[in-house]
Amino acid sequence: MISFDKIQKRAAKRKGGEKILQTLLPKVSPKSKLARLSDDRVLSEMSKRIFSAGFVWKVVENKWPGFEEAFLGFDPAKLLKQPNRFWDGLESDEKIIRNAQKISAVRKNAQFVVDIAREHGSFGKFLSDWPIQDQVGLLDFLSKHGSRLGGNTGQYFLRFVGRDSFILSSDVILCLRDIGLPLSSTGKSKKDMSAIQKQFNAWAEETGLSYTHLSRICAFSIGENYSVDMEEEY
Repeated sequence: MISFDKIQKRAAKRKGGEKILQTLLPKVSPKSKLARLSDDRVLSEMSKRIFSAGFVWKVVENKWPGFEEAFLGFDPAKLLKQPNRFWDGLESDEKIIRNAQKISAVRKNAQFVVDIAREHGSFGKFLSDWPIQDQVGLLDFLSKHGSRLGGNTGQYFLRFVGRDSFILSSDVILCLRDIGLPLSSTGKSKKDMSAIQKQFNAWAEETGLSYTHLSRICAFSIGENYSVDMEEEY
């Protein structure tokens, strides 16, 4: 296994230097901010990631004000009071992307958010209290108890909602394989995920960097070297 310093130097060289590399790293919110996040904002971000899966993100982003209106500001308690005809009507609402399965997922996740908030005080507090060294366990929980939150959707939800986290993009998987981590062809088995978590934990201890920054730097160090203005901030 090579140290993360070598990976970071390679990423910096590819991006034009350490100073430029640092400008490409997103700001990581403190746990206290995540704990204060309201449940409607959690459900909103959760739903945005679900609707963005397999779709052009910019289209979803541009339509999001319409989603906020159609889904009553994503207030989970308010949504759960709505009758079936409300949800049926959303399938013909032109303000949103009319995908019946994803609309149904919002309804199911409204209940999921309420249930977790009832037990932990808020969903944001639940996320902030989950051990940072066990992202894999949190992803498994989201997949099992939420709706359509498995795979990359759960990872993007955690990142965009403000939790310090890694994202297993194709470049990150390539980086992990490049350092000698013995991953399967998909990189998504339980054994793979356990090995990936251990590696990120080791890097975090080695460098003191956030998991978000470790993930981004890892992605920048290998694969297609996009121009700086084309890099997405996730």
